[in-house]
Amino acid sequence: MLNIIAGTLSVGVTPSTNSYQSIATTTVGSGGSTTITFSSIPSTYTHLQLRGIGRDNLNDIVLMTFNSDTGTNYARHRLIGNGTAASATGTTSLANIPLLANAGLPTAANTFGVFVIDILDYTNTNKYTTARVLSGQDSNGSGGVDFTSGLWLNTNAISNITLTNGGSAVFQQYTQFALYGIKGV
Repeated sequence: MLNIIAGTLSVGVTPSTNSYQSIATTTVGSGGSTTITFSSIPSTYTHLQLRGIGRDNLNDIVLMTFNSDTGTNYARHRLIGNGTAASATGTTSLANIPLLANAGLPTAANTFGVFVIDILDYTNTNKYTTARVLSGQDSNGSGGVDFTSGLWLNTNAISNITLTNGGSAVFQQYTQFALYGIKGV
């Protein structure tokens, strides 16, 4: 029965191949890094996705900017939960999109948080650019999940993404960021 339903659903639909294509991957080496930059991003995709696994030990925050714009041209909405409590915030007139505090970067030493950042319609010059982030982490029995949306109040196509550790430390060794292009349908 399931084969019949699956066969019926796929009639006339051409499966998409290579929908996600790797653009660049970076892994932080010994000594850490305060900034990760993806530059010369090709404009041949519909959306971008940035995936990562982050190691930290100071509950720091990641700050994301586009095209080296550090003016107050960003806004953010955030929902966060830790299994005990939930909260929400919204902020405008920011110099970056703050991401991945608490739920994205762990609070316990030598633990990792994971995150997926979708940057939608990054080449569309008729509207502002939106990013959405889903992240989470476990800190040896405690942790959290985070859903953030960010807005860049600029209509330029994105060719550069910079991620900065906004706290007092660096991105720790083995933190990894991978940028993918997503083809449209």
